[in-house]
Amino acid sequence: MKESNKKDYPEIGHLEAMLADQGYGAICGVDEAGRGPLAGPVVAAAVILPPEISIIGCTDSKKLTPEAREKVFDEIVHLGLVCAVGVVDSQSIDQMNILRASLMAMRKAVMELSNTPDVILVDGNYPIPRIPQPQYAIISGDSRCQSIAAASVVAKVTRDRIMDKYDQLYPNFSFGKHKGYPTADHLEELKKHGPCDIHRKSFKPVAELLESYALF
Repeated sequence: MKESNKKDYPEIGHLEAMLADQGYGAICGVDEAGRGPLAGPVVAAAVILPPEISIIGCTDSKKLTPEAREKVFDEIVHLGLVCAVGVVDSQSIDQMNILRASLMAMRKAVMELSNTPDVILVDGNYPIPRIPQPQYAIISGDSRCQSIAAASVVAKVTRDRIMDKYDQLYPNFSFGKHKGYPTADHLEELKKHGPCDIHRKSFKPVAELLESYALF
């Protein structure tokens, strides 16, 4: 499937319609949330979206408010869509790097699906390793394919809820607010308290702080 420039992107759902016309039944979208934060896991989701179903308001989760994401998430649950999530923790991210960890989370999500998909649409540049089904890596897929958009919402809402729980476990950090992303508040908390157990020690701001500790 040839990629096009952003200005030529087809209407959302068009790619799934093309695949359905080619005889693919169970079309699965896959996306992740949490590549950029300094703390917490990376979470991926896989959602099988039947071609006849359209979810109002379902688009790239980054373009939605938290309230809108929750509404779309609830609709996905209400529709009973086949979906699953994969989680890779911060320690594993440090061991293997964030790209490999993200792909591992995606593979976990696909392998957890209760139904086997016929074809997989993955957001980004890279296909998922060791997946037997045909798959397409689609740049800006969460804005182009509703199945990927649905997966982006499930991944984002799931990760946000995980970070809300960490907010209770680590009161020195406002994880419920910044979700581990490198905001000014988070960087100030990190400087004041030092990294906690769920910080990604290989990420630059955390690594530089740990290196500064080692100098004393």
